[in-house]
Parts: sequence; structure tokens; C-alpha cells
Amino acid sequence: MTFLRLPILALLALASNVLHAVESAPPHETFQLESRHLHERRTINVYVPPDGVKTGERPVLYMPDGGVAEDFPHVAATVDAGIREGRIAPLLVVGIENTQRRRDMTGPTEVDSDKQIAPVVGGSAAFRAFIAEELVPEIERRYRTGPSRGIIGESLAGLFIVETLFEQPALFDTYIALSPSLWWNDAALTRSAAARLPDLRKLQARVYIAWADEPNIGPHAEALGAAVRQAALPRLRWTAVPRPDLHHGNIYLTLEKEAIGSAYPARPGKTQSD
Repeated sequence: MTFLRLPILALLALASNVLHAVESAPPHETFQLESRHLHERRTINVYVPPDGVKTGERPVLYMPDGGVAEDFPHVAATVDAGIREGRIAPLLVVGIENTQRRRDMTGPTEVDSDKQIAPVVGGSAAFRAFIAEELVPEIERRYRTGPSRGIIGESLAGLFIVETLFEQPALFDTYIALSPSLWWNDAALTRSAAARLPDLRKLQARVYIAWADEPNIGPHAEALGAAVRQAALPRLRWTAVPRPDLHHGNIYLTLEKEAIGSAYPARPGKTQSD
């Protein structure tokens, strides 16, 4: 196991500027997908690397909160700029637009206050089945993709990502969770981690987890990292990024370039026109 802990940088001013930057989505494709697992039609946005990029099979980065009025524009713009500048390897970004976000991103809970955040919660298993059994096959049918799949998200989407690491670890090989809401269900994911981590011994994956000045997230993320260190998983690359200089509202925009770039670095010398 490789366990990395990145240094904390004093970037409050930069983070504030990034937070207020407005991104528009680069050219992308949109289609509708009927889901038998979710019993509804979902809107899917797909960023495809620009023409002129020579590439073989391309990794795919999936993202909850992937609507054009959500996080898709800034993530796709970051990837597009990185590819054009030769920093990020060509990859597809697949954004899943929300319908009932708090239903899809949360697992079951025994905590009464959790149950009050939305009319329906605890639907993460169905949402994961939609991704694994309906969306992934459709993306692979429509586009030229490689075997590598990643997922990125923040807050409740980060919770869903960590939960997926435990519930269906082979679905992705790259997990990027920013300020994951690990407090959900009285921090059940963290409390059960030590018992469940041995099941991941054969998993080859990379995990990037970051948190801001969040007392309801940071201690749980630290505890989860400690459990990972104790498990000493030989093929899991775990990167922990504590950023108390950031806040819940700006961590995604501030760290996405670093997180995606470290997971999908361009090969040396490769640019858009190569």
C-alpha cells in the first residue's frame, strides 16, 4: 500500500478567487437514458476529448452532480484545459444529472435527523446499480473507452463514492471523494471500515480523499485513513489531503485540477496536436 499525505498550503486568497470563477461547459453531448433501477429517465452529459488528440482506449471519469447547472461545467472545463495543455491524459467525463440527489447519494440510516433531509433517503444501492448495469454499458456502447473507470464527487456525492469503494469496489479503479459526508448514519462507514477493509486486499485502485475546515467530516476522514494504514492493503494507493484553509463551498473547485491531474497524468510530451 502507498499512503500519501499531502502538505497543507496557505491558499485562502486563491481558493476565494477560484470559488467565484464561473465556468461554462465545453462542447459536450447529452442523451437520455431510461432506468429500470431508478424507474425514471436520466439526463447524461458527456465530454469527449477534442478533435486532434491521438489516443487509443480512453479512461472514463463518472460524476454524480453532473448536470449543466451542477458540477459538470467546471469539471469538464478543467479536464478540457488539462488535455489541451498536455497535463491530463485524454479521458471522457460522464455527468449524471440529479433528480432526487439526497435519495441517490445516501445509504440506509438509523439516525432520525438524517431521515429528515429529504422525503426519500437511502437509495444509493439502486443508484449504484443504475451506474453499473445501465449507464456504464451504454457509455461503452456509444464511445471508444478503455477498462479504466473513475468517479469524482463532493459532499453527499463523496459519501456515495466512499460507500461504493466498500460495496462494489471493482466498479471503479479511481475514487476521488471531496469533503465526503462521512457523518451519515452516525459515521457508519468509518466505524465499520476496519472490519471491511480486508475484503479489499486484492483491489488495485487509487483513492484521493480531501476535506476542508469541517468538524463533522475531518475526524471521520482521519479515522478512515488510520484504518487504511492499519490494514496495509498492498495494492491500494490512498492519498489523504486535509485542507483546513478551505471550506465546504470551495473545496471542489480548488482541488479538482490537482485531484484529476494526479489520477490521470498525460504522458510526457503529449499535447492535443501530437
